[in-house]
Amino acid sequence: MIEFYEALNIIEKEAHVRGTEQLPLQEATGRVLAQDVASDTDMPPFNKSAMDGFACRRSDLGNRMKIIETVKAGDIPINSVGENQCVRIMTGGKVPGGADCVIMVEQTVQEGEYVRFTGSKTTGNIAFRGEDLKKGDLALPKGILISPRHIAILASAGCARPLVFIRPRVAVLTTGDEIIEPDKIPEGTSIRNSNGPQLVAQIAGMGALPYYFGIVKDSPGATEAAVGEALETSDAVLITGGVSMGDFDFVPSVLKSAGVELFFEKVAIKPGRPTVFGKKGKIPVFGLPGNPVSAFTIFELMVKPLLFRMMGHEYRPPVLRLPIGQDYSRKKADRIAWTPVSLNMQGEVIPADYHGSGHIHSLAGAWGIMGMEAGIYSCTKGEKVNVRQI
Repeated sequence: MIEFYEALNIIEKEAHVRGTEQLPLQEATGRVLAQDVASDTDMPPFNKSAMDGFACRRSDLGNRMKIIETVKAGDIPINSVGENQCVRIMTGGKVPGGADCVIMVEQTVQEGEYVRFTGSKTTGNIAFRGEDLKKGDLALPKGILISPRHIAILASAGCARPLVFIRPRVAVLTTGDEIIEPDKIPEGTSIRNSNGPQLVAQIAGMGALPYYFGIVKDSPGATEAAVGEALETSDAVLITGGVSMGDFDFVPSVLKSAGVELFFEKVAIKPGRPTVFGKKGKIPVFGLPGNPVSAFTIFELMVKPLLFRMMGHEYRPPVLRLPIGQDYSRKKADRIAWTPVSLNMQGEVIPADYHGSGHIHSLAGAWGIMGMEAGIYSCTKGEKVNVRQI
């Protein structure tokens, strides 16, 4: 049985990026930037007013100043500001020549076509040309996961069709004679397929492309046929169930027969010990446990980092150190353990009512998962614990 961090290190080395493509800016959210993007202009491109007010010379602030023009955003000033003159200016307007400061309209008294300054401070009222970025400066680096806040930066840098990495196609197979699809009514010992839809949603949620292959019967022939098709048509393969030690757990042997090199078949983690990982050519293959909390957790901890690397992104979610809101203990501490948790109004971690890796409902109100390293049996109220948001 391999240690969790060793397994993660092996997995992250087996990522292969498929290639790149260009997209319209409006379609780039959730994709990974495949090139450094430099600004093609100074930002701001000119000295602009940061507020509504009057542009003038600092040396005239103690005098009555004549208003010679009004400049709104988008206007090109006609006049330069001379002695005891000013220009009424709106937020975003270009500061006219001759002016070296802007005074807030709230700090003035207007007397007909003249204005007096009644304040004491003018700094920060002008956004100077190039103070954010100069032409040629890096606007966004290669490898960043594009979110809505990055779209405005790309737009301002003139990047209307960003180059992004191609998303991997990820096959999802669910094994088990007892499994039925969610639209069927369970009879006898059958149970609905929760892992398949869950994994499809997790894959789509991180921006990759899920391909659902359906339910595979518990037989070597059916498993081999499904695995073969998945390897032929996908960039990564996820199989859930059939990876433990039972008489009908065929997945590891079928993967070997299909030419998949297995790097490990068990991981020292709870939940998720019977996790299998291998590779055929450039295609990574996971055999995930059949219990839904195990499948969910292993995807978050081990599959997601690999898929993000295949998308050109280094996924490093923060692990927060937060106080636990109650005493907590466990009977065994031979493996690192991850438990669903929520946060109370005081920002304290509250472990979920958790009955084990089959208890999918324990994730319903979970904010994150709490990690306890091997060898740690308990923690007391107020002690800091490691939490990853999910």
